[in-house]
Order: sequence, then C-alpha cells, then structure tokens
Amino acid sequence: MNRNLRKTVIAGNWKMNKTPAEAVKLIEELKVVAENKKNCDIIICVPFVDLPAAVEACKGTDIKVGAQNVHFEKSGAFTGEISADMLLELGVNYVIIGHSERRQYFGETDDTVNLRTKAALEAGLTVILCIGELLNEREDGITAEVLSMQTKKALKGLTAEQMKKVIIAYEPVWAIGTGKTATAQQADEACGIVRDTVASIFDKAVADATTIQYGGSMNAKNAAELLSMENVDGGLIGGASLKAPDFGVIIDAAQ
Repeated sequence: MNRNLRKTVIAGNWKMNKTPAEAVKLIEELKVVAENKKNCDIIICVPFVDLPAAVEACKGTDIKVGAQNVHFEKSGAFTGEISADMLLELGVNYVIIGHSERRQYFGETDDTVNLRTKAALEAGLTVILCIGELLNEREDGITAEVLSMQTKKALKGLTAEQMKKVIIAYEPVWAIGTGKTATAQQADEACGIVRDTVASIFDKAVADATTIQYGGSMNAKNAAELLSMENVDGGLIGGASLKAPDFGVIIDAAQ
C-alpha cells in the first residue's frame, strides 16, 4: 500500500449469499469491526434484493454499499438486468464489474465489461473492475499479456478524469473460491503489471493514483502480508467478508 498516492479499499463481495434480514444482521456485526477505521474505505457489495436493506442499515456509518453487476443500457428488454440509474436511486455508490464468475457463467466479455464500466461511470457510480488470468494462462507464462489486454480493453475510451472513480481488482481466477492464493510477491508483481498498463494508457500520475486490489482468497491469515506489498492497495474479499470477525481482521490489517 502507498497511502501517500492512493486510497486503500477493502470491499466485501457477498456473491449470492444472505437474505435481506440476514444482511441486516451481518451489517450490525460489521458496524462493530468497522467503527473508527479511517485508514481505508470499507465497502460491501451485496445481492440486488439486499440493496435497500443494506443502504438503510449502513446509514450513518463508514460502510459503503455496492452492487455486484450493472447493465450498460438505461432501460429496455433485458430481463433480469439492472441499470445504473436504478442503483443510484437506491443509494448505491459502487458496483463490481467483470468478476470472473460473471465472465465464466454468464457470458461477460471484455467488450461488455467495457460497456458496463462506461455506463456506470457516466451515471456517477464508482466501479470495482475485475481482471485476472486463468491457471493455464499463468502456467503458460502469459499472465502479463492477459492482464495487459484485459486492462486495455476494459478501460478503452475512458478519460483520466473518469479513472478517479475506477478501482481495479486483480483476481487470479485460479485463486477464487479454491483456497489457493497467489503469494504476496505474485500478487504484487501482477498488480504492478496492471499499474504499468494504466500508465501506458494514461500517464504515471493516473497509474500512481489508481487503487489496485488483490481479489484471490484474501483472508484473515494472509491479509497482512498481501497488504504489505507496494502495489496491493486493498482487497476484494469473498468468503471472509461473510464473517464479521474475519472481515474485521482484514480491515485491521489495512490500517
């Protein structure tokens, strides 16, 4: 982390977990572990049905609420989708775009990730943009090429001003929900590749100011080491974000 240049951000991705009532109960527990933690931004990205309850429960706290997806059109015949304006009216501030599970199970592509990113930013949302390589791509030694390509495609057409509302989450696909984790050195190297790519698109100042999270099975045991790396500016947390004590340890590590 380098707080002199950019924000540290700890975000929980609840995935398809918790009913609205369960969400409120967990948020009450999270309020305790998140209280007076001013050295990082704290976000919870919850299922669509939980958003109204989460926004209400987080009022007056330092916990911000995000969604897990957004469509690139304002309205239309897109059954099951949600627009950026709908999220804004609910009081949502953040949205995850391009998570590997969306790419793997729901047909997300680099092109649709770019469209969703543009739509979210134009509406005023802050984007948590996910990129990451597959296991075979790492084994083939093309991690740098994959991360560079995904970053360039996702950020195509964006301005330096818009980058102020983009958080990039590096999530090696082989380390999501598998219990496997990149070493701190691997995470730092990959985040550094992403930062260098952002610099090549914009400039060094934009790259230095961009928060780049690590999102591959960060947990209470490995958070401190991962967050000690220069290019790791926080975490996009899966399973550990559903357990208030574990999420609290990660938040503490980010302090």
